[in-house]
Amino acid sequence: MPPTGAEPRVHEIRIQDCTDTEEALGLQEPVERLLCPDPDHEPPCEVPWSFSLAEQADGPRDTSMVLILGVYASPHRAMQVAEKVRALVGEGRPVLVREGDAEDFEELVEQYRIERGLRRS
Repeated sequence: MPPTGAEPRVHEIRIQDCTDTEEALGLQEPVERLLCPDPDHEPPCEVPWSFSLAEQADGPRDTSMVLILGVYASPHRAMQVAEKVRALVGEGRPVLVREGDAEDFEELVEQYRIERGLRRS
């Protein structure tokens, strides 16, 4: 049995300080290729993921955006993914990890259940 706290759950990997929506969206494809180098592989993905965008209230400029990578993983695995993302985007752009809200990533949780043949409780 996995140790307590190692159960998969939603985490947000937040790529901060994007100058605008276009720049944030431009980061999606490289991050996708990092997580899924072969888009034609048989499911499931090693780590289920999805993206969203948000305004960054404490950003360096008025129009700062954050690209949010939602992952369904253990806390340890989420940190590993964040380290890979951090290496990809460079040290000049903060990459933060926090626990996410499953309601904000319902499709991600459902994807995990379906791909692993789990029933809803």
